[in-house]
Amino acid sequence: MRKNILLLFALLASFTVYAQQMASGYVFEDNNKNGRKDRREAGIPGVAVSNGIEVTVTNDKGHYSLPAGTDNTIFVIKPSGYGIPVDEHFIPRYYYHHKPEGSPGSFRYKGVPPTGELPGSINFALYKYDEPNDFTTVVFGDPQPYSIQDLDYFSQKIVADVQKTGKTLFGISLGDIVGDNLDLQPVYKERMKRLQLPWYNVMGNHDMNYDATSDILSDETFQQNFGLANLAFNYGDAHFVILDNILYPDPRGGKGYWAGYREDQLRFLENNLKRVPKNKLIVLSQHIQMKDNTGRSYRLEDRQRIFDLLKDFENVLIMSAHTHLQDQIEYTEIDGWQGKKPLHEYNVGTTSGDWYSGKLDERGLPDASMRDGTPQGYAFLHIKGNQYTVDYKVAGRNPDYQMNIYAPKVVPHNGRTTSQVVVNFFMGSKNDAVEYKIDDGKWRRMRYLEAVDPNYTIKLIEWDFTEKLLPGRRPSNAVNSTHLWAGGIQLDLEPGEHTIYVRATDRFGKAHYGQKTYKILAP
Repeated sequence: MRKNILLLFALLASFTVYAQQMASGYVFEDNNKNGRKDRREAGIPGVAVSNGIEVTVTNDKGHYSLPAGTDNTIFVIKPSGYGIPVDEHFIPRYYYHHKPEGSPGSFRYKGVPPTGELPGSINFALYKYDEPNDFTTVVFGDPQPYSIQDLDYFSQKIVADVQKTGKTLFGISLGDIVGDNLDLQPVYKERMKRLQLPWYNVMGNHDMNYDATSDILSDETFQQNFGLANLAFNYGDAHFVILDNILYPDPRGGKGYWAGYREDQLRFLENNLKRVPKNKLIVLSQHIQMKDNTGRSYRLEDRQRIFDLLKDFENVLIMSAHTHLQDQIEYTEIDGWQGKKPLHEYNVGTTSGDWYSGKLDERGLPDASMRDGTPQGYAFLHIKGNQYTVDYKVAGRNPDYQMNIYAPKVVPHNGRTTSQVVVNFFMGSKNDAVEYKIDDGKWRRMRYLEAVDPNYTIKLIEWDFTEKLLPGRRPSNAVNSTHLWAGGIQLDLEPGEHTIYVRATDRFGKAHYGQKTYKILAP
């Protein structure tokens, strides 16, 4: 009898431990938007919920159940047609952190405080709304402030510049939210809430807890401030995935970082994509670009697994930042991509530009043009159905400003010159058509080249040859641009002023125009 009683207690104890390791609750329609499941508010069936590895769906009553360890975040994958609550900083509240003991207390920057025992029910509120199938997302690359002054530059030049429309549903920042000082993350959130847009944030290599001894702990402060570094959500006919693609410490030697993924991240992506229809547009947002066929900066087996998981989808876009350049990258069979058409990665120009360098303007704001000649700015991702287009917006300029043209100011009539017309088409790639004509002449194709932008070189020369200190900070040295085109300058026209017209057609078929004048002088 005594033996049976002891066995019963053991079974009850094991059941209690098991029950504490299962997270469950409801995804419900929050009709009064109070964030609580009231008695008459029904659950929503068929909604995906994850613990960061497994993905399940709610039953016909909106109920779910998932395993939960001692360091798990349970989160809902927002379905199309439903809104999700946001906090006072417009960060979507789609998650519940379960960390009974909290983040490591020894970290310099604090993470998630102890959450205690797993709640009996973890419920997620959604509200139904008429979600459009034709919408716009604001995309920021690398705000990366190292100081309050940098945040002031960011607020005044970028945040204040964003013009929303009725189609603008949310925004994404592609990592390096701050520059190592994680105490600036809450300040960044304060500045960003002025946009009054739900905002998702990708983790960058300057957003990590550097005192972490394993990669799974490198995002503790990020989790406290922004939620999750790996997640998914739906809008219209698009399925968005955000992944942390920074392995820290570098598994090759423990110093620095390497681009790639942990096994749990790849399993989450695989389990998540199993439930996504193949005709959905997939938008994968991460910090570090995948453009590396050597394996030095990106773990190639991880990149290949991402390619393999995405190859059967009709339309895929990858967005990244990190480089403080702008680039349109295409992956094909030679890179290991097996999809029906080339895979497009848009490496987005950064909101910090060249780390807030360059001359200060009349408002005291830095020029911050990037090393490839792309001006500081941000992007708009436009989605219609399962198709997308992208526009780049230069901060403080008219949306039509999409190129810089370099040409000599004067040339000799019927003489000789090595000068040429050089066009930096900010959103361009080598397969785009860039043409020019002079006055009423015929349109001629320009030749693509990868070289230093001469207009950017002029900025550097001004700093290097000045005899007095300039306001601001010297920009970084130039690097080759992937969006330059060149053509000859015409010398045999009548002496006087002439106009160079440029027409650039981007990968989406949209034409952009620019012009510049030069003079032909008689010897």
